[in-house]
Amino acid sequence: MSRHPHQGSPRLIISAFLCSLLLLLAACTSSAPSTGPSHSSAAPTATTSPAPKPSPTPTPLARIAPASYTAQVILQGHGHPDDLALDGQGRLLFSDDTSGTINRVNSDGSVTVLLRDPAGPEGLVVLADDTILFGEQNANRIMKLAPGASTATVVRALPGYHSTATCKHGIDGIALDPGTNTLIVPDSPIGNVYRMSLDGQTLRLLATGITRPVGASVDSNGNIFVADECGGALWKITPTDTVTRIGGFGMPDDVIPDGYGNLLVVDLAQTVHAFIRFNPVSGHQEILDSQRYIEPQGILSDSAGQIYVSDDSANVIVKYTPLP
Repeated sequence: MSRHPHQGSPRLIISAFLCSLLLLLAACTSSAPSTGPSHSSAAPTATTSPAPKPSPTPTPLARIAPASYTAQVILQGHGHPDDLALDGQGRLLFSDDTSGTINRVNSDGSVTVLLRDPAGPEGLVVLADDTILFGEQNANRIMKLAPGASTATVVRALPGYHSTATCKHGIDGIALDPGTNTLIVPDSPIGNVYRMSLDGQTLRLLATGITRPVGASVDSNGNIFVADECGGALWKITPTDTVTRIGGFGMPDDVIPDGYGNLLVVDLAQTVHAFIRFNPVSGHQEILDSQRYIEPQGILSDSAGQIYVSDDSANVIVKYTPLP
């Protein structure tokens, strides 16, 4: 005989239903994420992302000066080449204090006389319009030769006076400061260095007490370097007018920066008579050439890194081309 399921009372059915409902609610509550504040006694743990590491800044490669050069005599036996400059077409100019001329070396090797001046032309600066400013040693003044002109005009007479006494000759080298478009003028007989406007109207003293300042140049940072021919030194004048003596030379006559942190110097002392590379940081001197010189006088470099050196006793101009 078959049995039928037991039929319970309504109260028991409701109680069972309520218990099931409470269990279902408890399960849902425990699985849902909590949005309220935590009442746990444990301290909250902060989650931090690692700080991004900055990319390293590439270190620029230091420019290294040429290890060697090839030398080529581009002028020999023509007058007594002294100070050097390049005109707007890249042609080499040289002064000849002994012969009283300013000259141009042409592409075919011939020489054109641009000016005859018995007062002794020395340092040369060529402006953008090919006007030549130069020092006149015997009169101790700055002169100007306009393009195509055959006579020069006075820009300004300097405070010092030319003398035949040892180390008291008149002005020697001058330099253009392209950063200020002014002229750096060593007043050789009295040991001063000035900054002069190109029209000669203003003259400001930069340094004094130098034995015989001659050649000058300006580097890309605005530092001025002056060769002290009778003081055996170079002088550095910073844009803030700090003046520093750098000794250890014989009779430096001219100086230029080489673009690699060095200075190129011509030293005409009989025991030296050399073209020198000098590092002002380490103090190291390296003789680049001396065999072909007697009294090297002028030095310049062009935009291609070629260097020109003149000697008014050996009567030569030599071009140095850096080897790759």
